[in-house]
Amino acid sequence: MLNLAMVLDDAARRYPEREAIVAGPDRLSYGEVSLLADGVASRLGELGTAPGDRVALSAPNVPEFVTGYFGILRAGAVVVPLNPRLPPAEVAWHLEDAGAEVLLAGGPVQEMAREGFDMCAGCREFVVLPSADQAPSQPRRAEPPSRTILRSPEDTAVVLYTSGTTGRPKGAELTHANLLFNAFASRQITALAVDLRLPQTRLIALPLFHAYGQTAQMNAGFLNADRLVLVPRFNASEVLELFEREQVSLFAGVPTMYHRLLRAAVEAGEERTRGVARHLRVCNSGGSAMPVELLRRIEARFGVMVLEGYGLSETSPTATINPPDGPRKEGSVGLPIFGSEVAVVDPEGRVVATGEVGEVVIRGHNVMKGYLNRPEATAAALRGGWFHTGDLGRLDADGYLFLVGRSDDMISRGGQNIHPREVEQVIEAHPAVRQAAVVGVPHVDLGEAMRAFVVTASDARAGAGELITWCREHLAPHKVPEVIDFVSDLPVTETGKLLRRELRTNLEGGNRR
Repeated sequence: MLNLAMVLDDAARRYPEREAIVAGPDRLSYGEVSLLADGVASRLGELGTAPGDRVALSAPNVPEFVTGYFGILRAGAVVVPLNPRLPPAEVAWHLEDAGAEVLLAGGPVQEMAREGFDMCAGCREFVVLPSADQAPSQPRRAEPPSRTILRSPEDTAVVLYTSGTTGRPKGAELTHANLLFNAFASRQITALAVDLRLPQTRLIALPLFHAYGQTAQMNAGFLNADRLVLVPRFNASEVLELFEREQVSLFAGVPTMYHRLLRAAVEAGEERTRGVARHLRVCNSGGSAMPVELLRRIEARFGVMVLEGYGLSETSPTATINPPDGPRKEGSVGLPIFGSEVAVVDPEGRVVATGEVGEVVIRGHNVMKGYLNRPEATAAALRGGWFHTGDLGRLDADGYLFLVGRSDDMISRGGQNIHPREVEQVIEAHPAVRQAAVVGVPHVDLGEAMRAFVVTASDARAGAGELITWCREHLAPHKVPEVIDFVSDLPVTETGKLLRRELRTNLEGGNRR
């Protein structure tokens, strides 16, 4: 028997007085977090919530998300985390699709969540979560009673909705075993770089409703009884101040966050950088490919190790990561984590030769049990015992994975297939470029032509002609973009995934400069 809530149960039992959460002026010990989670579990019991029932949770990165999450798990129910920025109609769709019995809401999103609840006839109860200042007046050292209901390791613990960049989101059913093993694997990787016998301070700016922040940061952090500094909305200057003031040692983010942190650090000056570097030890990057030059600049600026990895909601999420105790290969997302296997296959499912590009497939303890109420999608994704990611990549002779792009992002120009990421990496290697995105656009003769969208560094400028010349010097002729647009930013999801579809459909508008 098992329950993901054990990561809180154990920490609260061993270290009830230790500070668990810092969120603005709010500071909660593990004992206090546990008491609030017990209150949520008790309330769900009063509402008739049974083990296995699905309970939706809408809150940004505030203490209410944490206490609601573990309260649902302790009640034996299934957590359905919602993006707190969803408009009411989307909230209602998710509630209906998940078959959620109850919606818990906390923080500044309660009104929007309530509107969505009112639009969904099937969700019977709406509950406002108690805020941190409503914690029971118990001594911080008091060991709280745990109401955790044990479940089977294969029971669903969390339903994570995919980002839905290519259509309606699907709910990935992740089990208690999926998520616990992934938290342990994340902790194991970190332990190779820092001494986890001492509690660390993690700053969490990644959204907790998503697998990356939820598993690799919150659950892994609670597993180690670490201190979590929650940031509801990422602001690079404010995050740098928190790094220094709260003595943050561990951080995870997406490349967009690192671009902004670097820019803010340059503006803040060397003294702020030194204050951050005194404590920061390890940074993780995921969500999308990190430009090699950005990784180098972050490591040089803060004297920190950056570990780039790869995963998906369907893999709990971590599948691969560059090892801190071995070679960290630039441009690679590393090796499979403990208990996970990665292969690259052709369209018929046959493993391709080393170095050849194919679809990335994954199997292991981290792979979901399936998509909620979508048997056909589940069967299509879980074929032959492997999860088919839809991502294209290659494995080198040492087993390191290099991502090339999404299979549905492939550009066919004059009958020749082009991987956008290959072109983007060349453009991003130009010293004046901060980020680049390449998409295919209809062309009467070629079928598709290539258009590049470029964000330049704040202190640099480059013309389209200069960048096209740069591409000609580093790429085969058929891989050189026909058009380059300069933009102030690239459209991404909250978890850092590039929205290529938005670039394709908004070529004449948007934030071009």
